Amino acid sequence: MTEFSNLLDGNKVIPVVAVDDVDTACHLSEALLAGGVSVIEITLRTAAGLDAIRAVRDRFPAMLVGCGTIRQVDEVAMALDAGSQFLVSPGGPTALAKQLAAAPVPALPGAATVTEMMTLFDLGFATQKFFPAGASGGPAMLKGVHPILPEISFCPTGGVSADTLNDYLACPNVICVGGSWLAPNDLINARDWASITKRAEDARAL
Repeated sequence: MTEFSNLLDGNKVIPVVAVDDVDTACHLSEALLAGGVSVIEITLRTAAGLDAIRAVRDRFPAMLVGCGTIRQVDEVAMALDAGSQFLVSPGGPTALAKQLAAAPVPALPGAATVTEMMTLFDLGFATQKFFPAGASGGPAMLKGVHPILPEISFCPTGGVSADTLNDYLACPNVICVGGSWLAPNDLINARDWASITKRAEDARAL
């Protein structure tokens, strides 16, 4: 299994987005790259998700493109066929976790409890998504599990914001964070790409 951290290339913040069409995904990617953020997680929360992944991979080779909100086993193959360079799931039920573990690209299944973290580690996941981070104890939870699970690293998402970003990144077991505040729906719908670029710049500065 390829280690996820090897792909990040200095990125500490992963924008998690849902887009309604390919054109929006491309403009959004351009805005993020202009702000110095070269990674994006395009979720399957909309019907345009897979086509958006294909388009961004084709038009923006500098962008690391992942597929998020994978919930079904068959979605793993669909995401890979679209060109996803990493895979993200909100949880890790056994069948899905095994399919993710067999994928040729890094995968981040979600965990919120110590039992879930240990179970996923036994399946080969040394890096996991901590979700929903804010509702599951936040930085305090991550600092609490580090002494007993020092071999596991996390990408917290869900409730992470510009205000809490540094609190998460200060945890010894956090390699990056994910969130929607970099490209919120209101800015995407308004096609305010300049504001998204500014948020990306601010995130890189932090």
